[in-house]
Amino acid sequence: MKRGSAILGVSITVALAAMSVVHASHQRQDGRDAPESVDVRGDEDGQMGRFGRMFHLPPFAEPTPAVIAALVQLGARGGLLDAHDNIAAGPVALILDPLLSTNNPNNDGHAAGMTFLGQFLDHDMTFDTTSRLGVPTNPRRSPNARRPFFDLDSVYGDGPQGSPQLYDTSDPARLRVESGGLYEDLPREGNGRAIIGDPRNDENLVIAGLHAAMLLAHNKAVDRVRQADPSLATDEVFEEARRILTWHYQWIILHEFLPQIAGAAAVDRVLADGPRFYRPKWDDAFMPVEFQIVYRMGHSMARPSYRANFTGDGGGPFFALLFDSSMSTLTDPSDLRGGVRSLRRFVGWSTFFRFPGFEADVRPNKRIDTHLSTPLFDLPLGAIASGAPPTSLAERNLLRHITWMVPSGQAIAERARLPVLSPAQLSELAPIHRPFVRSTPLWYYVLKEAEIFEGGTKLGPVGAQIVSDVFVGLLRSDPNSFLKADEPFSPSLGATPGEFGMADLLTFAGVGGRR
Repeated sequence: MKRGSAILGVSITVALAAMSVVHASHQRQDGRDAPESVDVRGDEDGQMGRFGRMFHLPPFAEPTPAVIAALVQLGARGGLLDAHDNIAAGPVALILDPLLSTNNPNNDGHAAGMTFLGQFLDHDMTFDTTSRLGVPTNPRRSPNARRPFFDLDSVYGDGPQGSPQLYDTSDPARLRVESGGLYEDLPREGNGRAIIGDPRNDENLVIAGLHAAMLLAHNKAVDRVRQADPSLATDEVFEEARRILTWHYQWIILHEFLPQIAGAAAVDRVLADGPRFYRPKWDDAFMPVEFQIVYRMGHSMARPSYRANFTGDGGGPFFALLFDSSMSTLTDPSDLRGGVRSLRRFVGWSTFFRFPGFEADVRPNKRIDTHLSTPLFDLPLGAIASGAPPTSLAERNLLRHITWMVPSGQAIAERARLPVLSPAQLSELAPIHRPFVRSTPLWYYVLKEAEIFEGGTKLGPVGAQIVSDVFVGLLRSDPNSFLKADEPFSPSLGATPGEFGMADLLTFAGVGGRR
């Protein structure tokens, strides 16, 4: 059987399973039948540690085999969302030859590391381990395995007492970090499995390097706390170091990451007026499924290849595809998949963020648009949390719309009184499934509006509203965030007091610049 036919067969099987779940129905707001097992009312009584809804709107479509087949077609390799990168040209050419980027343009306003910082943030606030891809699920009955705050629980786990495997046995105030030879690495078991608070932070080399940098940054903060007050007990040192690092990390989210993704004007508006659609109290900070869908816009930002470092490949730079399925049986693959330790697998951060004196090193992200880099359509199973197909990331994102039965992009835009894309602006969807031009899967809609309204440099109106609402809402609902401090917080770990970004954090950790 051909690969495309096999995937379609799997997805139709998923569709039939979905239909068996939703055989009972009731009348929806628009008069059509809706699945009884899927809550479409919102999350009025959402609870901490669960998923929920921001909008009281009907799903974008019924979970029929025809709809799921259309989602599979839309997300397939070689399909509408595939940027058709010339993988055969090799990882160096994909970075340096502008003619290879005509269908997958660069976003010169974003450094390449923003993709992986966004992935790290996602892993810090949300982890769905129970819902089934493509099977309608009530989000209020689905646990979120992460605390829905930016509190670095993906790094700290349950602390030295609850997660002792993450900590230095000789000094439990410090996090455990190891070396792959030249530079830092995650602590690992003999089979290569990372010993970290969230296994997804070893999905690729760059996210693993970012996690390792956080380990080092915490340990540097421990040293600073002890130097400032040698009388503190070990648990007091740990808590203060964690507070210092977490607040600086939250500062980066609010002052560097979010303005680049959503736009400074949108962020300032939400900070001034408060979130419009997401105002949880600290004890019911549920994770909205609309946000979980929209935030996957970061997948459009990923490059097909990267320069991981400058000295790892026989003293020269290590260039690699993000993922290459042909490398799955190698012990030291030449792509950037995670779960591997070797001398060349470390990050030279000046490619990913702008450091003083190394500005020429940095490479850009790809734009937020309806084209995803081709390696994302054939993921290694080790890069998928469940370890199961489908291996097209776009297909997985689209089937997640069925899982959560989210509203269409148009319905949310109308509810939020934001500009609505016209059917003509979405006409490329008509050959796949004509109803999608008027009721578009939210993820595709958000990519398209970013492309149309902002040229792919940042999110469009719906995406910016949802992402800003949730980020600010989570920071304001967390009683331990710097926004809740008794005194105004100003960062102190960077080169300039009162300023702090990712380059400062990596420099503080001791990993910044070219290497």
